[in-house]
Amino acid sequence: MQDYLILQLSGPMQSWGLPTFEGIRPSAPFPGRSGLLGLLGACLGIKRNDRASLRKLAAGTRFAVRCDNQTGYQCVNMSDFHTVKDAREKPGSLKMNDTIITRREYLYDASFTVAIWTPGSQEHGYTLSALIDAVQRPRYTPYLGRRCCPLSRPLFGAVQQAINPVAALATGAPGGGAIYSEEPLTGDERCLSVRDEPIIDLPRQFARRSWFVIQGDENVPE
Repeated sequence: MQDYLILQLSGPMQSWGLPTFEGIRPSAPFPGRSGLLGLLGACLGIKRNDRASLRKLAAGTRFAVRCDNQTGYQCVNMSDFHTVKDAREKPGSLKMNDTIITRREYLYDASFTVAIWTPGSQEHGYTLSALIDAVQRPRYTPYLGRRCCPLSRPLFGAVQQAINPVAALATGAPGGGAIYSEEPLTGDERCLSVRDEPIIDLPRQFARRSWFVIQGDENVPE
């Protein structure tokens, strides 16, 4: 048995960015590793340039995400009139001096439940108790991917003891929907490769990481 921290991510808008350039900023259909680490980092009060603390957080934290609201899968294109200067609009292009208007994607009325655990030795990572305390008393305001996306309910859900993250999700916050876990249960799960592992020493650069589809979702590509 292991302890899991259960979070509830609900709000009128969410945006969990995928690696891209400034002209079009798509949202992933569920919160990925980079976004969830950023959420916990805000609660802990970690600054963007505190690389030692960011490494510590990433080293010892694992996630499983359940998509509770099926309508939340639909990304809606919305021109929010953000402007970016010195931007690259496509791969291989040079930065330009012009200011461009960007298009951002959001998830509307989405709801996710997240199980967080800290496997193995904690000498290189934050303890689960530290994460629980930070979520209940956040240092910086948490938001759902972008500052314009506030939460509609408290972030903290429960602390649940279970044999695996799927059981923790079912007991701590019952619900249905696809489940994506950073660790497999049986080894027979479909593997979803996503570039959402932040490279701490290269800001805004991401490495590939696998999510295991515990409960299938036809809307997410291979």
